[in-house]
This record gives sequence, C-alpha cells and structure tokens, in this order.
Amino acid sequence: MPKKCVGLQLYTIRDETARDFRTALRHIAEMGYQAVEFASYGGIPSKEMALLLSDLGLRAIGSHVGLALLERDLEREIQYCLEIGCPYIAIPTLTPQWRSSDGAGYRRLAAHLQKIGLICKEHGIALLYHNHDFDFQQSEGNYLLDILLGETDPTVLQLELDTGWFATVGIDPVAYLRQYAGRVPFIHLKDITAERTFAEVGEGVLDIAAYCKVAMECGTQFYIVENDTPRYPSLESVQRSLNTLNRILAEIG
Repeated sequence: MPKKCVGLQLYTIRDETARDFRTALRHIAEMGYQAVEFASYGGIPSKEMALLLSDLGLRAIGSHVGLALLERDLEREIQYCLEIGCPYIAIPTLTPQWRSSDGAGYRRLAAHLQKIGLICKEHGIALLYHNHDFDFQQSEGNYLLDILLGETDPTVLQLELDTGWFATVGIDPVAYLRQYAGRVPFIHLKDITAERTFAEVGEGVLDIAAYCKVAMECGTQFYIVENDTPRYPSLESVQRSLNTLNRILAEIG
C-alpha cells in the first residue's frame, strides 16, 4: 500500500453522481484521483461496480454508510464492500436517536459501535467514525469525541478526521492527529473561509500543508478531498482541490 493515497469523497459531486454515476467516476479518474470514498452506490450492483473501478483504475478505499443502514442489514453492507475491494466503512454522521450532548449518551453509542465494529472486523472490514462539530460538546470535562474513542477498542473503531469540522469549532486537528496517532487512517481535507464557510483545498484559511505533514508522520494513509458546499461547479471544485493537494503533498515529500 502506498504511503499516501489521494481520494475523493463522492458526496462532494453528488449532483454529478445523481445524474450519471458511471460518467462521474470516469471524470474523477481522468482528473488523476487515485481512489474514491463512496457516499452511495448509485444503484450499481457490486460486481458491476468492481469492474467499473478496475476499468477506470480507481481504488475503493472507503464507504460512508449511515448507522441506520448498518443496523438494518450490516451483512449486506459488508458484503458489498468486500466485493468491490473496499476495506473501510465509515459512519458519516449520527441520527437523532444517537446524537447526545452528554457523556452517558456517547458511552451508549460507544458500546453500540463496538458491537458493529467487531462484526466488521471479523469480515476484514475496519469501521471508522467521521467527526462533526457536535462531537466537540463537553461533558464530564471531556469532549464527547474523546469519550467515544476512549470507550472503544482502537482496533475496532478508528477515526476519520475531518479538518473542516475541527476548524469550525476552533480545535486544532494537528493535536488530535498526534493524540490518536495510528488510529486515524483517513483525513478529510476540508478547507474553510474566514467566515467559516467551506472552501476548496488551499483556497481557505486553514494550514492544509501542516495537517498533511503531521498526518503523514502519524500513519495516516488516505488523504480525502471533501467539500459539503463547493463554491464552483462540483467537478471544477474537486479538480482545483486535487491540483493544490498534489502540490502540497509533493512539497512535503
């Protein structure tokens, strides 16, 4: 596996995947992305998706799967990932049922995710948790995210660190990368403006190069472009972000 792999979270181009999933993937491959992280599969069967990715030279590195879907049919979600060669499933956000503002709620969530993560692990899939701003409410003197990570086995639940959501609440992702070194295989490189709106990578105020450098030192393998609300047409947005990210990664070696 390469020391670093640059991918795209397909949620960023959801307008294009909704229009024509196959064509959208082809555009991503032509831009030079090495890999994709899914947000849906566009109704494409797993065997067909595997062939499509192979033809385009793209790796399936992860898939965002809502917690409700995992609860409904975990085996099905795992099987799809196995058939397309996807080694990670990430929980993208929390449903109202599981969202809490206290430590007790996050401990219940931790126990729930521990069970799901163990089943994933038995099948050779790793479970990730994608942070949001609400994970940084404090309870019992700790951030809720720390409670979640502290109550779960690092080999069962890992962190998909989203730099944009860290920045919107004023927390330095560099400190978290170091604190959880070896437990953050994915980093979502999301930039923000001074007004705290999302921006293309390198076009906001965040020190993306510093994040990448520390991530590399701490064992992060996958550098993922994501933008919830692109300021340009989505394909132009992800091309701009890729160009900047490739330059940054080349400069830091």
